[in-house]
Amino acid sequence: MRYVDSTFGSLLKPIERRWFQKVVDRHDGDAYDKRFRSWDHLVALICAQLQGIDGLRGLETAFNANPQHHYHLGTGKLVRSTLSDANARRPVAIFEEAFAKLAGTADRHTRQEGAAMVRLIDASPIPLRQFCHWARWNGRIRGMKLHVVYDPARDIPTCVEATAANVNDVEIGQRTPIKAGTTYVFDKGYCHFGWWHKINDCGAFFVTRKKINMRLRAVRHRTNRKRKGDGFVIIADDEVKLISKGNARLPIPLRRIKVRRESGGTITLLTNDHSRTAVEIAALYKSRWQIELLFRWIKQHLDIGKFLGRNENAIRLQVLAAMIAYLLLRIAAKLNGVKMLPIRFAELVRQFLFTRRSIAAIDKPPPINPSKPHPQSVPDQFAFCYQ
Repeated sequence: MRYVDSTFGSLLKPIERRWFQKVVDRHDGDAYDKRFRSWDHLVALICAQLQGIDGLRGLETAFNANPQHHYHLGTGKLVRSTLSDANARRPVAIFEEAFAKLAGTADRHTRQEGAAMVRLIDASPIPLRQFCHWARWNGRIRGMKLHVVYDPARDIPTCVEATAANVNDVEIGQRTPIKAGTTYVFDKGYCHFGWWHKINDCGAFFVTRKKINMRLRAVRHRTNRKRKGDGFVIIADDEVKLISKGNARLPIPLRRIKVRRESGGTITLLTNDHSRTAVEIAALYKSRWQIELLFRWIKQHLDIGKFLGRNENAIRLQVLAAMIAYLLLRIAAKLNGVKMLPIRFAELVRQFLFTRRSIAAIDKPPPINPSKPHPQSVPDQFAFCYQ
């Protein structure tokens, strides 16, 4: 009989086991937990994310209820005390490199020819409330912060980092690798003239909002034939230069675009892109809300708000496992030609995670085996005629 992978086994295929083991060996990830290896740990946390499990006891019960799949998944029986110990001391760098490798795989599978290279940069708070006394307070919440660089065209996060809540957004933004020809879109929390200058020197572009205390002077007014966009109207488009007291200078040509939104309110955008129209630049900044939808989707459907441990290492591992699970869903949907909404696909994966069925047909009912037809005999073949 032909073997068919479970839905979970098919989802895990993009993670190369040999490469992953090399990463584990480099970080000595199995030094303290040799029976519960890093691969077992990763599979268990991904399973918890995909099934929406928010407790160690529930994860132990759900995972051990399907022992027939452990061999093909490359894992064994799960013990919650062992998982708790591994959450506290396994190196986070293993999961970070696994995410980076998988993000490159997702980029190759979801690449679209001719699509503009745009990256959205933003951060989202992860409240930890009062049960984590080690968490930092940033004036609004006590917890951590998830920093993401997101590709809206491919719907995948390309860089992820979890930090303390009081870490400034721009500190993480400056670590983002800059690629020539790419447009980086971020809000005014990433205001740093040195970083803007670096983006410009690398041949890339940025679109952001102006801070209230930023003083600018218009040097030339630009005319735009098209001023109305999807939900907004362009009020003004000027080339400006920065005028500030002290040593604050930005020796690159800037462009200031004032936008009035139909919902009310006016925003002022700054960019170093002088080739796109004002409507195109305003539309780029409007697309920044896609990363907000990503944060909402992850928190609602991957249970980022509920954690399997209370120490910082465990929370970082679970956040990275959630992002890896998101990438696995996006890769599986692309490779199998799944056209349904990501939310519905995630729900179906949750229901059929340990079922042996093709991902391409996950939304179709299983085939019904018809009863075998009885062979029809020749008329009167076994009939006896008595005189």
